[in-house]
Amino acid sequence: MTALPLAVLSPFALVALAPWAHARLKHQAGWLLAVLPAILTAFFGSLMPLAAAGAPASFCMPWMASARVMFSFHADGLALLFAVLISGIGTFILIYAGGYLKGHPQQGRMFVFLLLFMGSMLGVVLSDNLITLFVFWELTSLTSYLLIGFNHEQERSRRAALQALVVTGTGGLAMLAGFLLLGTAAGSMELSEIVGKGDQIRSAALYLPVLILVLLGAFTKSAQFPFHHWLPNAMEAPTPVSAYLHSATMVKAGVFLLARLSPALGGTTEWEASLTVFGAATMLAGGALALVKTDLKQLLAYSTVASLGFMVMLLGIGSPYAVKGCLVFLTAHALYKGALFMVAGAVDHETGTRDASVLKGLRTVMPFTAFAAALAGLAMAGLGPWLSFIGKELALEAVLGGGNLWLAAVTVLTSASFVTVAAVTGLRIFAGPPSAAPKKAHEAPASMWIGPVWLAIKGALLGLMAGKAAAFLAPAVSSVLGRPEELKLALWHGVNAALVLSALSIALGAAAYIGWDRIRAAGRLGDTILKWGPDRLYDLSLDAFTAFARGQTRVVQSGYLRYYLLAVVLSVMALAGHSLYTRGEPPVMVSSVPVTPYSAAVALMIIASAIAAVLLDTRLGAIAALGGAGGGVALIYVMYGAPDLAMTQFLVETLTIILFVLIIFKLPRFARLSRPWSRVRDGLISIAAGGMMAYLALVALHVDLHPPISSYFAENSVPAGFGRNVVNVILVDFRALDTLGEISVLGLAGLGAYALLKLRLSGRKAT
Repeated sequence: MTALPLAVLSPFALVALAPWAHARLKHQAGWLLAVLPAILTAFFGSLMPLAAAGAPASFCMPWMASARVMFSFHADGLALLFAVLISGIGTFILIYAGGYLKGHPQQGRMFVFLLLFMGSMLGVVLSDNLITLFVFWELTSLTSYLLIGFNHEQERSRRAALQALVVTGTGGLAMLAGFLLLGTAAGSMELSEIVGKGDQIRSAALYLPVLILVLLGAFTKSAQFPFHHWLPNAMEAPTPVSAYLHSATMVKAGVFLLARLSPALGGTTEWEASLTVFGAATMLAGGALALVKTDLKQLLAYSTVASLGFMVMLLGIGSPYAVKGCLVFLTAHALYKGALFMVAGAVDHETGTRDASVLKGLRTVMPFTAFAAALAGLAMAGLGPWLSFIGKELALEAVLGGGNLWLAAVTVLTSASFVTVAAVTGLRIFAGPPSAAPKKAHEAPASMWIGPVWLAIKGALLGLMAGKAAAFLAPAVSSVLGRPEELKLALWHGVNAALVLSALSIALGAAAYIGWDRIRAAGRLGDTILKWGPDRLYDLSLDAFTAFARGQTRVVQSGYLRYYLLAVVLSVMALAGHSLYTRGEPPVMVSSVPVTPYSAAVALMIIASAIAAVLLDTRLGAIAALGGAGGGVALIYVMYGAPDLAMTQFLVETLTIILFVLIIFKLPRFARLSRPWSRVRDGLISIAAGGMMAYLALVALHVDLHPPISSYFAENSVPAGFGRNVVNVILVDFRALDTLGEISVLGLAGLGAYALLKLRLSGRKAT
């Protein structure tokens, strides 16, 4: 289906239009650019019936077929769920960015980055090939770096962007290694084939390394403990970026990957233990830290960390109830968290502050924003009839069904923190008498409240129309479970343990909201402890790497050419010597060519000339000795029937000696600047290196990797090259491009030499 890759790549194509649209429409360009993601939302939604029928749309085109890399896409239920969320919420994010950054000199750049990010995320969720997925995965890291560091003039923004790139990029490299091992274990790089080979993969010796490496990639991307610190720090980004990252895109990429690979990697003790333990730890850390923050975006960011841990924990449990609860909660979370972030941005934009401890009474001056905040807050609290209530019920039933009481306790406490954060962001800042703010508050423009209102209403409608929500989510559930699975959603399941625990979480959350000021006061101790948490560990690690790099540079980059040459020669000797030693077979030391008295005399002359060049203490003497060695090589060419090469060698040697004499004639005699022991060391190394090269030459004489091509050149020199001098024909015809390249290099070197010779110094200025 060719429309599928076009849909994925269309946001990248729209990037070219974004600067033009912004130049002409300014902040209104967001409305125009939002047309494409709106169309994509409808397109991806139209593919859902195909996925539900078990015939998902797909596309495959060879990219590097020899390496099993295909440019392939597969639109099953899970991919389409994410694609609809990415493009649907992206529609409102583009509109919102137009109003939020109105008048900003770099607003056009924001549109470009958002579209690049949208295309990258669509590529991640729809890719069917592991390497294609990785390429888009890294594109999300790069584009999120640009988005988080949008306010690049601020040091905190630059640090947050770099931290996100380092953490997620490092995890991405580990994930790439895991993908390569996974492809080896499965015998395929296509995800649609890999998910059907779960038994083969789980029984393979590579299973555990694959699992660890893939989890590193997923955990760093979705901010699982102890990698969670980068996500709240990313709140330095403008609010449109925060809303998009937290609702439907980057931070859920890790959750998507775990869900996608669940049929292949899930079902083992290692999988369940890793996901449930790290997910539960992330839930507790995110929920606890959210309660002590007053910045609206920080409150929502830490609650997102807890939500991501909640989803990972459910995927670790892996039962049908857990998977259903995960995907229902994921959808609800995308809707209410996107709405609440946009609400926080609107409040900050219109009041000049995001401090929830001082903001109150905004409902009278920001009625549309308050309406959206109230609906989204009720959804976050998990109250009926919102879709999030159904997701929480399913999750609690999954936890209780597994008999994991400690996970049930963690779930209740985390849900309680959601209630508190929802009350602060959706109720506290809008209720009561108006409070003083840095700016006189008023309602945000329509571009900034239409998105949160729509998303908040959508969350409520999906809960009321649970049957339609089930039909939409059922293909995604089947994709994660790896088999067809029926999904039935209802708001009321009767009075059961899950309902009781849900009510308990609401009560605990309400109590925490009432005592929120005291909780924050007690939480100041936690801020002191957190100074030595993962964020501090990241800084220490970066400092350690920098110190190591400086020390390594001081050792390796000494600035002395002789040490560089020593390092190169010793490295070559060590690597070649190891290869020769492990080869085990000494070369045949007898040559088939007889050694005549003439050739022996020439060889002795070359050796004597080389020794003289080293021992003589005058430059002219050393140059003459080098010329003698070169002349000896030319004589060898003559004796073995290559007069043209000999003539070339004589000419080069003669010209070289003349140039050397002209250049260094007036230089002083050699000075002995090195110590005797260093000269002895260099001499021994030189002898060893020469011996190694001679040994390699003898080995090479008896290694026949391919039939010799000399006969081909001899046979084709006259009919193909129209010349009887085989060497000339090779240089001019068979290897003409090589010869042209060499001539070009010599020509450039000649021009450089000419420029140096023409250089004149006049006073203080070189001309």
